[in-house]
Amino acid sequence: MRRNDGGTERRTERTRYALCVRNDGYAASLEVRKIYQAIRDRQAEARGLIRVVDESGEDYLYPAEFFAPVTLSKTARDALAHAG
Repeated sequence: MRRNDGGTERRTERTRYALCVRNDGYAASLEVRKIYQAIRDRQAEARGLIRVVDESGEDYLYPAEFFAPVTLSKTARDALAHAG
């Protein structure tokens, strides 16, 4: 797991979301069947990783295979954007 180093692209694209399908070794940070905000990080993606905002509220890198991309309706995106 790696914290944001400030060199990643931030919110230049529409917010993306991913469904957690595995959390092996990260039970405290990730909940299976929960939707997380995903942040585009091309360098991480090239290494098979995905950057998500986890339970700590910070963005970290996790194995991409732990997540499935999801497409949400505008209503669902708006609800997630205002949650928390």
